[in-house]
Amino acid sequence: MQAYRTKATEQEKEGIIKEMLPYIKYTAYRLAWRLPPQLTVDDLISVGVIGLLDAIERFDPSRQANIKTFAEYRIRGAMLDELRAAEWIPKHLQKRINDLKSTYNTLEQKLGRPPSEEEVAEELGIDLNEFFKLLENASRSFTFSIEDIEQMIGRNGNGDYSIHEHIKDHDAKDPLALLEKADVKKHLMEAIERLPEREKTILSLYYWEELTLKEIGEVLGISESRVSQLHSQALLRTKAYISGTGD
Repeated sequence: MQAYRTKATEQEKEGIIKEMLPYIKYTAYRLAWRLPPQLTVDDLISVGVIGLLDAIERFDPSRQANIKTFAEYRIRGAMLDELRAAEWIPKHLQKRINDLKSTYNTLEQKLGRPPSEEEVAEELGIDLNEFFKLLENASRSFTFSIEDIEQMIGRNGNGDYSIHEHIKDHDAKDPLALLEKADVKKHLMEAIERLPEREKTILSLYYWEELTLKEIGEVLGISESRVSQLHSQALLRTKAYISGTGD
């Protein structure tokens, strides 16, 4: 895809949209596990198209390496913004979700290993059915990004550093930024390595092999809803561990 030196014409915009539509649909279906009841996949696709149009208008060849990378970032960002806007959670439920994350962290430090679902439920004083319901609510409110990791390990203390600098095509790499990025990756890898094997497998298939939750369920011989539960639990464990390393 070429980088446009001037504003794209309507014909060029149509060409870019046609080329990027498969990515928009793919990203919408990848984020479908987080959909609240009031949103559909089609809503995310529409938001993605709006994000793409915004990217076309904002694209500056002198700053961004190519329009495809820039557009992908804006498309996904627009969808995540839409999900966050629809994911308002009552304070009492947010407190329970925070307690859930804290319990994972506390039990792991106490046991020296990732706690089981039964152990977490017992610590919270709830049965497994209520635990899984809480986990489902957590998954719909849960956002996890490189920026989260930076904040939790103290990389954004002055507000100047942003991981988005790394999507730019700089001629020269900033050694300090590279070290900071390496530190972020190190904490993330440490957190993932501590996960139970099945949860590590799910993260690997979802984020590296890019399978959908349904496809992962078929590979592992479990239901899509169970994959969603384990995926959410893996993210909670990971975030709890990284939060603990930043204390």
